[in-house]
Amino acid sequence: MALTGSSSFPPRPAGAPPAEAPDDWVNRFLLAGPDDQECLRFGAPVHRAALRALVAEHAERLAAAGLSRGGTAALRLAPSLGYTAALLACWQLGAQAVLLDHRLTDREVALAVERLAPQVLVESAHGPAAAMRGFAETDPVPVALPYGRPAATGHALVQLSSGSTGPAKVIARTAADLLRELDCYARLEAFPKAGERVVLLSSTVHVLGLVGGLLNSLYARVPLTVPARTTTAGILAAIGADDRPTTVIGVPFHAELLAGAADPPPLPQLRRMIVAGELVRPGLPAAFTARYGVPLGTMYGMTELGVIATDLDGALHPEAVPVHGMEVREDGGELHIAMAASPYPGLTDPTRWSDGRLHTRDAGRVDPATGRVTVLGRRDSQVSIGGLKVDLNEVEHTLAALPEVREAVVVFADGAIEAYLATETAETAGVTDQADAVREALTRELAPFKRPRQLTFLPALPRTATGKLVRDTAALRAAAP
Repeated sequence: MALTGSSSFPPRPAGAPPAEAPDDWVNRFLLAGPDDQECLRFGAPVHRAALRALVAEHAERLAAAGLSRGGTAALRLAPSLGYTAALLACWQLGAQAVLLDHRLTDREVALAVERLAPQVLVESAHGPAAAMRGFAETDPVPVALPYGRPAATGHALVQLSSGSTGPAKVIARTAADLLRELDCYARLEAFPKAGERVVLLSSTVHVLGLVGGLLNSLYARVPLTVPARTTTAGILAAIGADDRPTTVIGVPFHAELLAGAADPPPLPQLRRMIVAGELVRPGLPAAFTARYGVPLGTMYGMTELGVIATDLDGALHPEAVPVHGMEVREDGGELHIAMAASPYPGLTDPTRWSDGRLHTRDAGRVDPATGRVTVLGRRDSQVSIGGLKVDLNEVEHTLAALPEVREAVVVFADGAIEAYLATETAETAGVTDQADAVREALTRELAPFKRPRQLTFLPALPRTATGKLVRDTAALRAAAP
């Protein structure tokens, strides 16, 4: 049964974006506003006049590197003011921006660049960001790539579903679709409005932090603060640094950190926290509210569409209400969403998109009486680690390709990735050296959040009666020594 959430929201607000994004959509919807209006805070406040000047400066740098309308630029930058300015500058020039997670290894970036062929690669002149840093100091440097190609489609944004190459899907969104999502946020009464502020913990390289955090704050003129450190103390300090009503946006991992704070200071300005990116454990909303006296709201979304359904007051958990215009239906236990065109450029797989429907690969239910959505988990190999998407197939393929490994099975259990490996020396005293060699190889091959927490070495992996590798976690653990 097809249901929408349109009847639950107020009429279309004045000034809402048109169905087609104008060429100057960045200037009109994201950069407009009084010169002296604070819009961002990466350590120090940034006003709109300063942001406009910085975007213009980066547009000149990109143009000097050969980027122009219809061109392509890949950004490998940590969340920062420099990243923000470079991204907006790409769009201001009418180019397509490809986002690469700054935590990817050089090998992963090289494979992504080979696969997507951007004309310009933008990296920072500074070193990588330290762990638990909310933002970094970056000096974006654009470099022209000799074999880059102009954009084959009119999409403004290109992302990779698991942050890398291999089995990852290439996902593309138009400027009009980004503005449509911002319009959805504008219609949510409980989402931050002018006069309030946001403390953002989610990475601005991924959809929640990018659109729900960074772009929406610019669009709605809600000042956004990114903490210097995403530790418990760093987050609490960022919340308490301003008296304006404050909403915190992050992933469930961040809510777990805050709920576990032993003696947090009084935070009368805190209105709510909103999390997305993975399922919330059943006891977390109550624990968070008991600690701070405000709701833990949840959102369901995908890189392909952005926000899909919300429960911002935490009153419906685990259910959520579809946002304005979002048509969700249940088909064989899987959630399907109306979408006019495939978000996967060049994709012909009808199991992901067909007949105007996005097949989410998420197991879920739609209540026929209320239209509320309950997400039950992934139906495919993609999992979420701290709000970051990881494709288990990619991890498995990487392990199986190592010379030390005969075969590999990767599973997700108890919130972590586990790998079961058959190697030539699993029955000998050399297994420790073998494990060290595999871990060393993984350090080169995979970003930290994709690496298995546990490596188990077996002389042979268990198989079914028909010869297929067993992928049941309990059976794999039982086979371990």
